[in-house]
Amino acid sequence: MIKKITLIILATIWISLSEFLRNNVLVKSMWVEHYRSMGLDFPSAPINGIMWGVWSLCLAVLIYYLLKKFTLLETVLLSWFAGFLMMWITIGNLNVLPYGTLLFAIPLSFLEVYVAALILSKK
Repeated sequence: MIKKITLIILATIWISLSEFLRNNVLVKSMWVEHYRSMGLDFPSAPINGIMWGVWSLCLAVLIYYLLKKFTLLETVLLSWFAGFLMMWITIGNLNVLPYGTLLFAIPLSFLEVYVAALILSKK
């Protein structure tokens, strides 16, 4: 049980780090400018970071359970679909997604889910 929890925590840390680097280092200027164009401030308060940490934990748990039923590739595809594609459709529909970020986000999010699945497959 401790090993399972440790793997979920490691995957959560990986997902959180990946999200932070992509959205707060690589493409933050795109987010800030897009929000500014809508007359809004880009949400970067500590509570936003905490909620992304919760999202990362939820994604890690989803990947963990999918790995029990599916192959690595199937798990990566299902996790990416559930964790990213549906989120982007939603925030795109709300008009708060700067579409230029997807050039970076699509390949990097696949890598993010793949590495998390690799971590979690070390049962």
